[in-house]
Amino acid sequence: MSAVVSPIRNPLITGNKTYHQITEDLISPTEKTPSKAWVIGFIISVALLTYGLFCIIWTIWVGIGSWNLNRTINWGWDITNFVWWIGIGHAGTLISAILLLFRQKWRTGVNRAAEAMTIFAVMCAGLFPLIHMGRLWLAIFIFPYPNTRGPLWPNFNSPLLWDVFAISTYFTVSLLFWYTGLVPDFATVRDRAKGLRRKIYNWLSFGWTGSAKHWQRWESLSLVLAGLSTPLVLSVHTIVSFDFATSVIPGWHTTIFPPYFVAGAIFSGFAMVLTLMLVTRKVLRLEDYITIEHIESISLLVVIFWYDVL
Repeated sequence: MSAVVSPIRNPLITGNKTYHQITEDLISPTEKTPSKAWVIGFIISVALLTYGLFCIIWTIWVGIGSWNLNRTINWGWDITNFVWWIGIGHAGTLISAILLLFRQKWRTGVNRAAEAMTIFAVMCAGLFPLIHMGRLWLAIFIFPYPNTRGPLWPNFNSPLLWDVFAISTYFTVSLLFWYTGLVPDFATVRDRAKGLRRKIYNWLSFGWTGSAKHWQRWESLSLVLAGLSTPLVLSVHTIVSFDFATSVIPGWHTTIFPPYFVAGAIFSGFAMVLTLMLVTRKVLRLEDYITIEHIESISLLVVIFWYDVL
């Protein structure tokens, strides 16, 4: 009889690194002078940010007619971008939350970047409904808080009001999930820092000591937040699809939009994660931590999901 030999899983980190080497590689970007590639990327990012701020100011000053949005029967360019940003933000929560619930250890190579992508994508998405109003200072009227305006209350039949609740909930849970995962990392940076930098990271890490009780509570909180985040992946983009599906325009007024939007969000979000990871691993020289196996695993999830959709 031949003995059955269990296959040995490939290591999550290549290069036969010690714990000290791992710490040095991961913390050094916060301690050393940025590389030339990082500086070039930062300059490009700031240039695009400046151009974006100019466009927003121009839109507010001139009006949304600057987009040639002069029709009242359909959504404009801004709401389309709103849907796109919400879509790419879904993969961060999906990768972190669902893979955490299924105890997939390889998620640790990409989860922080994916979660950060979610936070900034939701922040960008929140700008567009406000810009769409034409006058940003009227945004206060979409929040249903106690007031003295008499009968002037937000229209609860409006999909934009549903977006307010959905996005604010999704942003809050995603922010807590992202920050919870960073607490042990902040403590690691704190232990290597000095002076004011040490005080700042000590405050950010909430006095983390790495004790068994701290790790137990950290894991319990992470599981709770993952359990809350997973249904939000489906609910948020379903509500976003209602911006279109509840209209009376032929071809848009349909019940297929919620699953259609969720499927599209997952595809676009995973594609954005792959794009960011490929650039990050090259610029920060993290090839041993974000391996080809990580990238292939993300691509495999996309293929499996696409197969299920079909």
